[in-house]
Amino acid sequence: MSAAPGTWVAAAAVLLLGDFFFASGDLATGEVSPFHIINFNFETVQVTWNTSEHAGTNFTFWYRFQGDNYSQCPSYILRHGLTVGCLLQATADSVMDFSIGNGTHPIFSDSKWIADYLKPNSPRDLQFHWHGEAITVTCSDLPHRRLRYEVQHKSSFDQEWQSKEEDTCNVTLQGLDAGRCYSFRARVTAQEASYGPHTYPSDWSEVAHRQRGELRDSCEKTPPSSRFIVVYGMVAALIVLLLPLTLWKLHRVKRLLMPRVPDPKVTFPGLFESHHGNFQEWIKDTQDIALLSKVEDREQESVLTEPLLVQLPTAKAEMPVVTVTDPSHPQTVQKEATGDPDPLPCPPAPGKEQVSLGGFTFVVDDNAYVTL
Repeated sequence: MSAAPGTWVAAAAVLLLGDFFFASGDLATGEVSPFHIINFNFETVQVTWNTSEHAGTNFTFWYRFQGDNYSQCPSYILRHGLTVGCLLQATADSVMDFSIGNGTHPIFSDSKWIADYLKPNSPRDLQFHWHGEAITVTCSDLPHRRLRYEVQHKSSFDQEWQSKEEDTCNVTLQGLDAGRCYSFRARVTAQEASYGPHTYPSDWSEVAHRQRGELRDSCEKTPPSSRFIVVYGMVAALIVLLLPLTLWKLHRVKRLLMPRVPDPKVTFPGLFESHHGNFQEWIKDTQDIALLSKVEDREQESVLTEPLLVQLPTAKAEMPVVTVTDPSHPQTVQKEATGDPDPLPCPPAPGKEQVSLGGFTFVVDDNAYVTL
């Protein structure tokens, strides 16, 4: 930006009274405070200041490194058209004398080691070497001493990053599963014992995803595709439709393999109502009833059978002809039964049986039958 005439006057004043300005180190009451310095890897220095109490004021920045002359800021940082900071090139680890002023009036001056505000560059070109259940992460070391190289990793099953630090960019991580996908990142920090507490860690490197030694786009679980969702929905609907049919089939198979046990109260009436489950008493009771029923049935059959009517002839009764058929003798023997009873019945021969019919007695063998 072009310098105003008042600015050149302030520059001349700084050149003439520079040692007085930078030796004071005083901050006027109500003036600019505080300031922030960031040394980007000893390459660029950024100085910013607070302008909240001086709204609408353009501040000027003068600086010098050891052995150099005072110079005005080569590149101001602007906000709403007003200067809020300065970017300048750093050559080495040295003391920077600087002054912040309002025109010709210096407001604040101080001297600082720029190394106290170091912010290293991020690690670049990370290399991954798998060996068993371990991985070694390497990169090019920065050209500065007393730095710490931190490597963090986590898998899709981890909630937080796990860290490990080394003095060189050669960090080995143990206890990893090559089958899992891991995310890696690295950064550089300055040792507080050498650089003080005001340093800044570098930005994290780009996250790299590795699985089985191969580069992956991401370790996050990819959402299912629309095609997979459609197929899954169709399968779920088919299962819902077939479930009732399957249950019905299973019920039939269960009935076939394990038939229902009949209720003894239905099969054995009176067993529990009258005999309290005593099966022997129930058997005796039911057997008597069954025998009585058989006898009653026989009596009813006898009543239904027509009675045998015998008519006695007045003169001579016609004698019935009895036909005795013997299967061993095909001839049919017909005999007239006389009305006079035999004085002495003949005993049946061995193997014979007597049959009485209408007052007559016949002797037949086991193979004979009588036809009237």
